Amino acid sequence: MPQHVSRRPICRDCDGFAAVAITTGTRHSDGTRTTLRLPCPSCKGTGHVLPAALVRAGR
Repeated sequence: MPQHVSRRPICRDCDGFAAVAITTGTRHSDGTRTTLRLPCPSCKGTGHVLPAALVRAGR
């Protein structure tokens, strides 16, 4: 079966993986690690960017 393909371009900085989870090294009381979820600053966590023609420039 064919995959669904988005018409919007994928972010060149994160390649569509819009967020990362970073472990802090500490643990919760149940033994799981504490993590921080950080979104991509370029696409703001969406994984996609607007084409350059649609971005408003100027005043």
